[in-house]
Amino acid sequence: MAAAPPTDFNGGKVESSEAGSKWLDAHYDPLANIHTFSACLALADLHGDGEYKLVVGDLGPGGQQPRLKVLKGPRVLTESPLSELPAAAATFLKDHHEPRTPALALASGPCVYVYKNLRPYFKFSLPPLPVNPLEEDLWNQAKEDRIDPSTLKEMLEGIREKAEVPLSVQSLRFLQLELSEMEAFVNQHKSKAIKRQTVITTMTTLKKNLADEDAVSCLVLGTENRQLLVLDPEAFTTLATMNLPSVPVFLEVSGQFDVEFRLAAACRNGNIYILRRDSKCPKYCIELSSQPVGLVRVHKVLVVGSNQDSLHGFTHKGKRLWTVQMPAAILAMNLLEQHSRGLQAVMAGLANGEVRIYHDKTLLNVIRTPDAVTSLCFGRFGREDNTLIMTTRGGGLIIKILKRTAVFAEAGGELGPPPAQATKLGVPRKTRLYVDQTLREREAGTAMHRTFQTDLYLLRLRAARAYVQALESSLSPVSATAREPLKLHAVVQGLGPNFKLTLHLQNTSTARPILGLLICFLYNEALYALPRAFFKVPLLVPGLSYPLETFVESLSDKGISDVIKVLVLREGQSAPLLSAHLNMPLSEGLAAA
Repeated sequence: MAAAPPTDFNGGKVESSEAGSKWLDAHYDPLANIHTFSACLALADLHGDGEYKLVVGDLGPGGQQPRLKVLKGPRVLTESPLSELPAAAATFLKDHHEPRTPALALASGPCVYVYKNLRPYFKFSLPPLPVNPLEEDLWNQAKEDRIDPSTLKEMLEGIREKAEVPLSVQSLRFLQLELSEMEAFVNQHKSKAIKRQTVITTMTTLKKNLADEDAVSCLVLGTENRQLLVLDPEAFTTLATMNLPSVPVFLEVSGQFDVEFRLAAACRNGNIYILRRDSKCPKYCIELSSQPVGLVRVHKVLVVGSNQDSLHGFTHKGKRLWTVQMPAAILAMNLLEQHSRGLQAVMAGLANGEVRIYHDKTLLNVIRTPDAVTSLCFGRFGREDNTLIMTTRGGGLIIKILKRTAVFAEAGGELGPPPAQATKLGVPRKTRLYVDQTLREREAGTAMHRTFQTDLYLLRLRAARAYVQALESSLSPVSATAREPLKLHAVVQGLGPNFKLTLHLQNTSTARPILGLLICFLYNEALYALPRAFFKVPLLVPGLSYPLETFVESLSDKGISDVIKVLVLREGQSAPLLSAHLNMPLSEGLAAA
């Protein structure tokens, strides 16, 4: 396919070549030389001038050095080299100082580089890991020339197979060398201290204490040693550390750190773990049948892409909601959020050169590109609110703008009836018994209908009589009179022989308080003992539920339980206003004894 010539992003917008397309082709440069993935793309107003720029962590393939690039429109504004491959890029507000310009965080190796106004601001390094003492002793012996390189190699290989603490990078590089190169390597590194350092695998942001768009955010890091770190946005100290059973590769968060948050981590073992604010370990686990290739949160649904060419929707508790099969392998995923219409959808870049947009399992739109898309980013770019940025496998850059009149209708997806409608049902053959019953129903249909109606009227009559009897004897937990609008709810707690009985009494009137009520308990004194079987109720304010607590002691050791009646009375009246019957549980303590 012939490549389209590059277009000017700030110039006139070109209508997409596809008829009825919802997108405008703003720019396409097949020779942009940008090689990255979705986690290393970010859009932000880095200078506070209203002009949003694209931040790219370029992998630098083909022996090139990784670089941090900032694009203004289709042109590279600044470019700086990186010492190691980038893992993720994110923009966040770190304080409340004016002007409110976001900071740029780039995770690379064991460090997070923070830029402010595109200038280096802070460097956060992961804390070093403990070194294997046997490994350290071997290198000390090599430093004093007490062992030769071949012996050092044999002993290090034995440690690598059996030790719980992994070897350092220095030892692993030494084991990869040929025998002729080992002596020079030992002489070069034997004077250096052994260090074991982990690296960052993924990164995202989490609001600190407010859900506003311009609120201060914390950085959340996933590391190679199966940990999650939450960093303070101002001091860059570790606020929380959480452990995972495997190495995290994708992160999705919701909520605020100081209030309540949920964190979903897709790991290399094919599972997704859900953590909450008060948990140091995962609270829920979603087991996938294959490796995850992407994770996006759409409202309250976690959308997971797998290497089996499918999208899955899960709740935060691990319940599978839906599955959609893709026509090709998924290479990139990201969130499409159109604020003007309140739409959230998931974008999936496929190996066949398509970008599919789904809302739940409904296909909203398909974008066809000249090359397979390896990264996606949607948001405000320049001064356009809804801009889609894509990079291709060959290093190309594609920029599309969503039309202001475009509407993603769910009916615009896959037309026609669902595939299940064409499935033939396995209807059983008609038996002789079925035919006889059919003939009987035809002949005696009127009589059967009259019998059914008679039984239905009797059931309704009995239900109405029971309801009237409950109202007249105040057996209902809800008051039926407008003068005393009350509601009673009772809870029994404990295993026995001592139980805690909590009554929740509520005044359901809109404006009138209630005073002068009494609580009375009727029970079998041979089975139970109550220290407070009769007490007064305080003033009931409308709308509030008042918990009234007392204790019940089970006296029987025969495993017998009975009913305790709770009556709500008014002073000077013998008829109760409402009542409740409590079926007491068996005393587990006495039964065990």
